[in-house]
This record gives sequence, structure tokens and C-alpha cells, in this order.
Amino acid sequence: MSGERNPNELTVPGKPGEDERISVARNALRPTVQAAVTAREYGKVFGELDLAGLVDSLMEQVEESQSGNTGRAEEMLTAQAHTLDAIFNNLAQRAINMQYVDHMDRYLKLALRAQSQCRATWEALSTIQNPPVAGYVGQANIAHGPQQVNNAAIATEEPSGAREKHKRKNKLLEEGHGERLDSGAACTTGRADSAVAAMGGIDRTEDGRG
Repeated sequence: MSGERNPNELTVPGKPGEDERISVARNALRPTVQAAVTAREYGKVFGELDLAGLVDSLMEQVEESQSGNTGRAEEMLTAQAHTLDAIFNNLAQRAINMQYVDHMDRYLKLALRAQSQCRATWEALSTIQNPPVAGYVGQANIAHGPQQVNNAAIATEEPSGAREKHKRKNKLLEEGHGERLDSGAACTTGRADSAVAAMGGIDRTEDGRG
């Protein structure tokens, strides 16, 4: 029939005035298109699947997921977990029938890998069904009777040994200079400051460069 659609063809939407090659490249990178091509290759057991139909079906699932409906994801993960469990049991049964130890070890490793993926799939499903709640948990202090709990109190008093050491240090400073140090007292200019005090401002308009 002339009106029958080719299952290998995919209509590529383009922007006005856009080069056809750019339109094809941009649509080829769409996740739904990539997934449709892959699913078509692995789904040959169902015959020749329509590529455009696969893209449309995947877009429907994407829209459901974006709207917050996780039913499809839960269905998929549950089915995959059972599939992985079947793979685990198949490989484990084949391992026990191996004649050589290295062959048995290889099958058991593959079996345990499938078992690990099965467990991870169930954990992912549990996370979707019971998403973690982010929240702030403060410290709860429960006092029974006349007790008092104060979390804001911070000990600022120095130990007795530190206080004595601090006093001795101040006393030495006072004896060495003859008077208590005063950080707010004015300082006189010494010789070390004379060169700085003699410098005047620099007038860049009178620079000899002009």
C-alpha cells in the first residue's frame, strides 16, 4: 500500500529557516529518540517495531513522569527486580553443575552481580515510594525535676593557672617600661619616621614626562 508508513522512518521537526542537517542532529540527540532506537534493536522478538510509534510512546511516559506520576517507574522497577532474580537463580544453578572450579567461580560471580543489582533495584523502588524528607533537627534537651539545661552558655573563665600566668606577664611589661602600656596613647615621631615625614605629596601633573 502506498499510504503505509515506513517503520524505519522518523519525521524530524525543525525550526523555521533551520538547516535540515542541524534539525536531524538535534533530534537524534533527544533521549526519547535514542531510547527508541535501542528498544527497537532489543525488541526484535516482537517483530519490526515502528520507530515513530516508539518515540511517541516514550514521550507519553516522559510526560507522566514529569507530572509526578511514578506508577510506570514502579511497574518497571518491580518487573526488573524479578527479572534480575531469575538471572541470579539461573546462573547459580549453572554454577553448581560446572566441572571445573574456575568455571564455577565465574558463574557464581555473575550470579552474585545479578543479585546485587536486584537488591539495588528494590532499594530504588523503595526510595521512590518513600522519598527521604529533608528537615532540620535541633537538639532536644529534656530535664526532669528542677534541673536546668542551657546550650547557649559558653565557658569563658580562664583556669587559675592561666590567670596567674597572664598577671605575671602584665607585671613584667609594667616593670620594664616603668608604666602600664596604653594602646591609646599618642606616639612621637622617631628617627625611623623622619624619612617618611619629610616626603610630600606627588603631583603627577608636574611630572617631567610631559
